[in-house]
Order: sequence, then structure tokens, then C-alpha cells
Amino acid sequence: MAAPTLDPPADAAPTPPRSRPLTPTLARVLVAVGAGLLLYATFPPRPLWWLAPVAYGLLFAVVRHVRARRGFLLGFLFGLAFLLPLLSWTGGMVGALPWIALCVFEALFFGLAGAGMTMVSRLRGAALWAAAVWVGIEAVRGRVPFGGLPWGRAGFGQPEGLFLPTASIGGVPLLSFVTVLAGFALAEIVRRLVRREIRGAAVPAALLVLALAAGPLASLVPATVDGPDRTVTIAAVQGNVPRLGLEFNAQRRAVLDNHVRVTEQLAADIAAGRQAQPDVVIWPENSSDIDPFRNADAAAEISRAAALVKAPILVGSVLVNADRTTSNSVLLWDPVAGPVARNDKRRIQPFGEYMPWRSFFRLFSSWVDRAGNFVPGPGPGVLHAAGIPVGITICWEVAFDDLVADSVDAGATVLAVPSNNATFGLSEMTYQQLAMSKIRSVEHDRSSIVVTTSGVSAAITPGGTVTAGTGQFVPGTLVGATVLRDTTTLASRLRSVPEWMLTVVGVVAIGAAVLRGRRRRTDSAVVGAPAAPGAHGESGPTVREDEDG
Repeated sequence: MAAPTLDPPADAAPTPPRSRPLTPTLARVLVAVGAGLLLYATFPPRPLWWLAPVAYGLLFAVVRHVRARRGFLLGFLFGLAFLLPLLSWTGGMVGALPWIALCVFEALFFGLAGAGMTMVSRLRGAALWAAAVWVGIEAVRGRVPFGGLPWGRAGFGQPEGLFLPTASIGGVPLLSFVTVLAGFALAEIVRRLVRREIRGAAVPAALLVLALAAGPLASLVPATVDGPDRTVTIAAVQGNVPRLGLEFNAQRRAVLDNHVRVTEQLAADIAAGRQAQPDVVIWPENSSDIDPFRNADAAAEISRAAALVKAPILVGSVLVNADRTTSNSVLLWDPVAGPVARNDKRRIQPFGEYMPWRSFFRLFSSWVDRAGNFVPGPGPGVLHAAGIPVGITICWEVAFDDLVADSVDAGATVLAVPSNNATFGLSEMTYQQLAMSKIRSVEHDRSSIVVTTSGVSAAITPGGTVTAGTGQFVPGTLVGATVLRDTTTLASRLRSVPEWMLTVVGVVAIGAAVLRGRRRRTDSAVVGAPAAPGAHGESGPTVREDEDG
């Protein structure tokens, strides 16, 4: 007979529900999101480069030993948490919905990286293979779709610090590689030590030492000297814009007048001995949105400024072509002969300078109709001003490895980055772009002159040090001695070879992980098969990997 049960008294207090601990999956999600936010905090203008390996290490810790689809989700959430604040400046240009859509799409690449990382996480030396996978995904993200979006590469968050010299050996891909390798190896060391696997920590410890030593060792590798250094004086003119935001385009003449006025003041300072006579003057992108070939008044103003300053001016201009398309150009304006050469932007910006699939994207935002009708130009991106071969990367072109390398290959001894950041207001965009220029200087052993309509303009040494700069949304002039280098770094010589080598390593590692997984499943199936007749009559044990490691 069953034992009777006693009902609790009517006035008894209900038993409070026991709190449930966070599930492993939720904990991983929270860590992935937190790591993405931490990574954003390490990017310029904050000088927290040394925290980036911690962020990458946290990501590796949560994707390790999970299924590939869960690794994809965790990588996606990490990427979304990182990109939403990093690219928030795009929202001011196109609105909130396109900004979020862009971040969601780009975060898919981070998801692929997460899936690839978890696949190779069971291999010996997993941190090394996972870092190669990361570089491979960055290579894809920087090329597709519509020419790619390299913004937010791991290397671009390292414009200073221990890892930076590796850019002179293998460019931004190697800089990304050693940065994430340090984080992945650190995470593996901590995991091994927590589990008291002291011997197992030897390999990741060696990889961490390798990553930390890569920068100092790279700084010992000299560039090949192809010709003697020489010093010239270069002036950068930041004329400022009438007001913040997109509407400055409606005041194109005011922007031109501002740059003419600041150049006139520079000429007066030169005449009074307060400034050195420049060999060349650089104006920013869109400093003359009025086509001087179609507007004689604009041409006269530029000619007058060049004559007063007694030096050729590189003028950022918007030109209307015969087929009614437009070109984002830099004109070489001689003080006597006027415009003598031009360099058109070679990689134009989708959703800004032109609109791919315009009718489709109009379904999401009417802002698509504000996109331009620009076309890309030819050439390696070099203008010879006063005998100085100047490499030209207009605004976001500085984010693309091949464009800068083409300019250096074509003989550029100094790099100019004319930009128009007024559209993005007081956002962090200008500092993120400045960081790229600092890395390019180290990568190719070249001085860089960054000149923008509204700031921040800067002069950068071949070692990546900013020697002078301006504020934001104030007029200013930078005049100083600039070292011209005719050298070839290993990164300049190898170009994309390190990137593709690391990508191949990552792909091979994923292939090895897939084969290893198939063998393990085959072995598990054999071990777990029904026992042969005459045995105990029970199925054999089933071997199963713990998904949460």
C-alpha cells in the first residue's frame, strides 16, 4: 500500500524557486558580445592596443570545442558588437537602417571566422591555425562584395605598440596575424593552466612568445635602400567647411573659398618669414567640388592661390565627365601652367560615390538616391609635383593594401591621403583613418601627409609617428620638412604573398580538422556497433565529444 502524503498547511509560505545558473551557451554568448565591445574600445582614438589580444583571446575561449554552427553564431555576435559602434559614423551618412544592415552583413564574415576557428580548435597548436583562419576571412572581407570593406581589420587597431613593426615585413595581414595569435595563444595558456595541464601549455606559450617577439624582431630588418633620402618642405591646407554634415555640399563655393583664403594666409606668412617656402602644397579631397574645367571663376581662384604661394597645389576636385558621370580627382595645379596632370580615385565607395543595385536598396532607404554617379579612374596613383613623386590614396583608398602598394611600386617617395571627413561630423572615423595612414607609413617606409577638409590633418614619419596635426572643424596649415624615402621594405616587395600564404594555411587547417572529425566519427561508430553474437548481448559504448568542451 502506498504511503500517504501530507498536504502542506494552507498558510505555509511557498517555496521560492531556485535560481538557475547561466547555461554554458548563454555564458558564451555574453562573453562573445563583451569581447566584441572590448575590441571596439581598443581601436583609435583610444590608445588601448594592448587590450586587443585579450578581446581576441576571449573570443577564442568561447568558440573552442563547440560545433561549427555555434562557433558561427558566437563569431557573428562578436562581430556585431564590435562593428555597430565602430561603424556608427556611417549612420550619419545613410541613416540607422542601412548602418545596421551593413554591420549585420559584415558580421557574417566574423561568423565564418568563428566557425573556422572552432573547427581547427582541436588540432595541436590550435592558436596558430585559428589565427591563419582569421587572416583568411579578413582577406575575403576586404574584397567582397563590391570591392570589399577592410575597415576593422585586426591590424588597423594597432597603429602603435609592440606589434606595429611587423607591418614592414608582411603588411597589415601579418600585423593582424600576430595580434590575434597573441590573444588566441594567451587564451589557450590560461585554459591549460586552469586545468593544470602544465605540459600542454608549452605549445601555446611558445606561440605567445613568437607573437610578442615578432614586432621587435621585425624592427631589426632594414629596408633595401634604392636611393638616398632627401628632405623637402610640404604644406597641407585644411580650409574647413561652413557647417557639419552632408549639407556642406550645398556650399561648395564656400569650401573652395575657405581653402583659397587659408592658402593666401600661408603665402603671407611665407613672405613675412613666419613659414618656410613649401615645395608643394596639398589640399584635401573635395576642396573644389566646383569643376574648374567647367567654371572659369573657380579655376582663376585656384590659379591665384598657387601663384601667391609660389608652389604647385594638389587640388581635390569633382570633375564632370563627357558622359555626365563624375570623377573624384586630385589635380596637379602649377602656379604658371595651371592644371597639368590628374589622378582619379581608383576605388570608389559603394553606397556613397555610387549605388550598386540602386532599385533594390531603395526598398530599405530613400537615402540611396543621394549616392553619386562616380566612376573609378586608371593609373597607379602617383603625381609628380615639383619633381616629387607623390603617392595618392584618396580618403578610404588608404584602407586597401593593393592601392598603396601600387603607388609605392610606381615610385612614390611620399604618401598623400587627401580626405573629406566633414560628412561624418565629430565621429571617430577620422581617427580610424589616421591610424591606417600611420600603419601604411611603417609598412612602406614612407612619410605620409594626411590632409582633410575638416580634420584631423597630420604629418607622419616613416616610423609611423605623428609630428604635427590639426583639430577638427577648424582651419589650419601644416608646414614642415618631409623626408622622401626611396627604399623597399619586405612588405612592399612581397605585397599580398603573406596574406595568401596565411590564407592557405587556414584553409589547409580546416581541411585537416574536417578529416580528423570524420575519422573520429568513424572510430566512434565502430566502437559503438552492436556486439557480435555470443557476446553479452549489449551494445558497445558510444564515444561522444562534449560540445561545450
